[in-house]
Amino acid sequence: MTRTIPFGTLPVKISDTRQEMGLRAADEIAAAIRNVLSQKETCNVIFAAAPSQNEVLAALIARTDIEWGRVNAFHMDEYIGLAPDAPQGFANFLRAAIFDRVPLRTVNCLDGAAASRDAAAECARYSELLREYPMDITCMGIGENGHIAFNDPPVADFDDPVLVKPVALDEICRNQQVHDGCFASLDDVPTHALTLTVPALMRAKHVFCVVPAPAKAPAVRDTLLGEISTACPASILRRHPDAVLYLDEDSAALL
Repeated sequence: MTRTIPFGTLPVKISDTRQEMGLRAADEIAAAIRNVLSQKETCNVIFAAAPSQNEVLAALIARTDIEWGRVNAFHMDEYIGLAPDAPQGFANFLRAAIFDRVPLRTVNCLDGAAASRDAAAECARYSELLREYPMDITCMGIGENGHIAFNDPPVADFDDPVLVKPVALDEICRNQQVHDGCFASLDDVPTHALTLTVPALMRAKHVFCVVPAPAKAPAVRDTLLGEISTACPASILRRHPDAVLYLDEDSAALL
């Protein structure tokens, strides 16, 4: 069962379980893709790489009503300095979860190895792709510190003049990667990454934000009940004209 609670203009859909949350979000993402494709030849979609997205990604790849051959896929952040084949790499996560499992028109990944050699050049390359393919849909999550992509509170900028930038990761963000089981210890987590900026994520016409689990409850509370500010970058969702937030009972526990 899923119930909807409006927070201003932002609808918040709370499901009894993570599985139901993922299925509900996948239903509505699929409908948005079909709607975009009814109006133009291709649909450009940003995907998030995180264990919090497992249910929705699994539900999406199981669908037979999406013309994946007309979808251009992008992702929103990547570590700098990991080995190209490291399983913790976000592009590698998404290849395993969705990019290699459906017949997408194109897959466009940030290159963390290239960024370790020349971050400015990699940011410029990916920014040009984002300008060439204006985003229709952003599928995202929220971090334990309220981050979206790797826009942590210390570096998030709602009026960022660039689309992609290198950032230093704060300790809460890095610890989340350990909590998620992606790295064995904090020392293993890279200290820097590339990220799409807040304006780059929010440029999409439709935003679907999927946030399960009890560890995210404080960030969800701050997103919905706090001030709209970079102290909780995800609070910018409340300004988007067509965003939806999907929660399970655990992540909604403090509302």
